[in-house]
Amino acid sequence: VQLQASGGGLVQAGGFLRLSCAASGRTFRTYVMGWFRQAPGNEREFVAHISRSGDKTYYGDFVKGRFTISRDNAKNTAYLLMSALKPEDTAVYYCAATATFDGGVYYYRLDSYDYWGQGTQVTVSS
Repeated sequence: VQLQASGGGLVQAGGFLRLSCAASGRTFRTYVMGWFRQAPGNEREFVAHISRSGDKTYYGDFVKGRFTISRDNAKNTAYLLMSALKPEDTAVYYCAATATFDGGVYYYRLDSYDYWGQGTQVTVSS
């Protein structure tokens, strides 16, 4: 599967953005999806995960209710709605997918995902 992330941009603190991750192919519903982010000088970190049907979601500790991951299997697209943005949310955001996730606890690990999008820059100004 090929992933194309979009929706990043420059936003003021307290604002919101919705990121999209469009997937190629007709088997999108067989993939679990994740969002990760990487700020300059930092390691890539887990943001959110959503199950194949969308009934299960998980978030990084820093999210604290500000972000919502969702998916539309009919449109082959996953989303990350980010609100109450902070300057520390500034990073390149990546979407990721895997068809082999077994529902275990390692949804936050980079190596749990086989496919990655190119990233979209999110910049939050203070």
